[in-house]
Amino acid sequence: MNWLRRWNARSLASQFFIAGGLISIAAMLVVGLFVSHLIEETVIHNSGAATALYVDSVIAPLLPDMQTESLLDEASAQALDETLGQGALGRRLVSFKLWRSDGTILYSNEKELVGRRFAVSDKLQRAFAGSLVARYEIASDPESDKERALGKPLMEIYNPVLQPWSGQAVAVLEFYETAEGLGDSLAHARLRSWAAVAALTATFFLVLSVLVFRGSRTIEAQRKDLKERVTELSALLAENRGLQRRLQRASQRAAALNETYLRSIGADLHDGPAQHIAYASLRLDSDLLINASTQPEAREKELTWIRSSLAEAMTEIRNICSGLVLPQIEKSSITEIVTRVVEAHQHKTESHVETVVNEDGPELPPAVKICIYRFIQEALNNAYRHGGGVQQAVKAVSRDGHVRIEVSDHGDGFDPTEVRPTSLGLVGLRERIDSLGGSFDIKTGEGGTTVTMIFEPMEVGE
Repeated sequence: MNWLRRWNARSLASQFFIAGGLISIAAMLVVGLFVSHLIEETVIHNSGAATALYVDSVIAPLLPDMQTESLLDEASAQALDETLGQGALGRRLVSFKLWRSDGTILYSNEKELVGRRFAVSDKLQRAFAGSLVARYEIASDPESDKERALGKPLMEIYNPVLQPWSGQAVAVLEFYETAEGLGDSLAHARLRSWAAVAALTATFFLVLSVLVFRGSRTIEAQRKDLKERVTELSALLAENRGLQRRLQRASQRAAALNETYLRSIGADLHDGPAQHIAYASLRLDSDLLINASTQPEAREKELTWIRSSLAEAMTEIRNICSGLVLPQIEKSSITEIVTRVVEAHQHKTESHVETVVNEDGPELPPAVKICIYRFIQEALNNAYRHGGGVQQAVKAVSRDGHVRIEVSDHGDGFDPTEVRPTSLGLVGLRERIDSLGGSFDIKTGEGGTTVTMIFEPMEVGE
C-alpha cells in the first residue's frame, strides 16, 4: 500500500501526466497498428487490383472456354508462354498459374506443376467466390517452392476468371509479381500513418494536459488557501478554548474575590463605624444622661463625645462608600477617566501624580473603561500605601484600539512572590483584566514599581 500512498501524495497534474501518458501511448500503439494495417491492406489491394486488371486485359483473350474441366490445349498454352515470357509483363511476373475449382493447376509457367492437384487454400476459395485476393509476403503455399526460394516478399494475386453472361467464377488466375517499389511505398505509408497518429495523440494529450495543469494549479491554490484557513481556524479554536479556560478560572476566582471583598467590607464596617456606633450606644446608657440630677456641664460633655463618635462613624462609612461607587464614566474619554481618578487620589492623599495621556482611537467598551478606572485607582492606592507615593506617575495611550496604561512610582518596591493569593489589590486587578482578554504585568525592584495593563484591538472588540 506504500505505492498507493505515494501515488495519492502526488498532485492531480502529476497523476494525470503519468496515467494519461501511459494510456495515450497504449492508445497510440493500438490505433497506429490498426491504421497502418488498414492502409497497408488498402495499398496492397489497390496495387493488386491494378495489376490484375492489366493482366486480365492481356491474358483473358488468350484463354479458351473455361467451362470445360480439361487442361489447356497446346495452342493456348503456347500463346500464354509467349505473352508471359516477353515484354513488360514478362519482366514483372515471376510465375503464373491457372486454377480450377477443385485445386487442379490447368496451366503454369512451371511445367512440372501442370495437372497437379493441391488442397484448396482459403485464398483460392475466396477468389472462386468472386473476390480479388492480394497479398504482399514471402510465398508459403506448397506449390510455391520457386517463389519461396527467392527469399523476398512478392505480390501474390488471385484474380477470378468470370463467365461473361453469368458472372460466375469458372477459374482463378494466380500470379506472383516482383512489385518493385511496393515495399518502399508500404514503408512510407506506415511512417506517415504512425506520424499522423502520434501527432494527433500528442496534440490531444498536450491540450488535455494544459487544461488539467491549469485546473490542478487552481485546485492546489484553493487547497493551499483552504489549508491555511483550516490552520487559522484551528489556531482560533485553540485560542478560544484557552480563553474559555481563562474565563472559567477568572469566573471562579472572581466569585472567591467577591466573597473576599464582602468580608473585607464587613471587616472595615466592623472595625470602623461599628466600633464608633457601639461606643456612642454605650454612652447613651451612662448615668450622666439617665439621671436628671446630673450637672449640665457634665451632661453636655457626654453628648459631645457621642456626637463625635457618630460623626467619625459617618465619615468612615462615606469613605467606604466612595471607594465602592464609581462615577458616571460610560461616556467619558480616556483623558477624562484618567483625570478624574488622579484628581480624586490627589485630593484624598494630598500627593502629586504626574499624568501623560495620548488618546487617538475609537470609543472603548464600558467594561474596559471601568477596568481602566479601577486599575489606576488600585495601582495609585498601592503606590501611596506601599511605595510612599514617591514620584507617582500615570501614562495612558489609546491608539487604533490598542490601550496601554502604566502606573509607576519610585518607592522601595516589593517581592512579587510574597504577595498572598488572598490579597485583594493585585489579584483583583489581574482577574478583572484577564476576564476582558487583556494582559497584566508588574515590574518591581529597588528603583520602584511599574504596573502595566494592555488591551489589543481584537480583544477590545470582543
